[in-house]
Amino acid sequence: MILTTPRARLRAELAVLGRQRRLPPGVGALADGRPEALRGLGGALRRYHRQALTPYWPQIRASVEADREQRARAFLAGGTERLLGSLHPTIRWEPPVLLVAYPVDSELRLEGRGLRLVPSFFCRGTPIALRDTTLPPVLVYPVARAIGALDPAPAAGGDRLARLLGRTRAATLYTIADAEHTTGNEIARRLAISPASASEHATVLRDAGLIQSLRVRNTTRHTLTRLGMELLEGRSPVVVPGAVPGAVPRVPAARQDAGCP
Repeated sequence: MILTTPRARLRAELAVLGRQRRLPPGVGALADGRPEALRGLGGALRRYHRQALTPYWPQIRASVEADREQRARAFLAGGTERLLGSLHPTIRWEPPVLLVAYPVDSELRLEGRGLRLVPSFFCRGTPIALRDTTLPPVLVYPVARAIGALDPAPAAGGDRLARLLGRTRAATLYTIADAEHTTGNEIARRLAISPASASEHATVLRDAGLIQSLRVRNTTRHTLTRLGMELLEGRSPVVVPGAVPGAVPRVPAARQDAGCP
């Protein structure tokens, strides 16, 4: 999406940024939409995502999905008013105005347009809106429970979830968390296991209440349950069949300030 931004918009956005800070050399080529500059930016973004985000993506995704579930419950319990009143401590709903503790004085009139609410793991400080008021209205707000000290997805048998569930089964759970809907064939392809083995691991996770499965035409799609999300976050006790009564293994709770600095 970034690389397909129209050239005029690239120039305008970079001009705004240039008035706020000194830009590095080569930005002019990017503002002109030169293919080599765009390819360089695309490569840099992909490398950054692979190194800085991919190892933690299942936990980030689980945190955002948990927030969406919380908003859905608020809406079902009290409609739009309960939903808008539950978003964030810095947001206050005073019909017909949604008040946000924003760093600058600003007013956004919907004028019949809808407002898209976007929970963000990386939103810091206060909720934010798009600078260009001519674009469709969007409000990005911090997720209610940012997961604590992020641990990379399991790659070795020493990982605590791998010790609890087994390496392949833990990897299956992380794989399902990494996509909105995951099929057995996708699990098999990503983990380099047979479809039969992927189906077996998914069945065990489903029987344990960690995932749910939905048959769609000729495929079965798997998603995490709330219990599965909490297990990845390290908050839920997990009872292992055959364990000594009272001895409940836990995934140690991660620690991090859940607020936005």
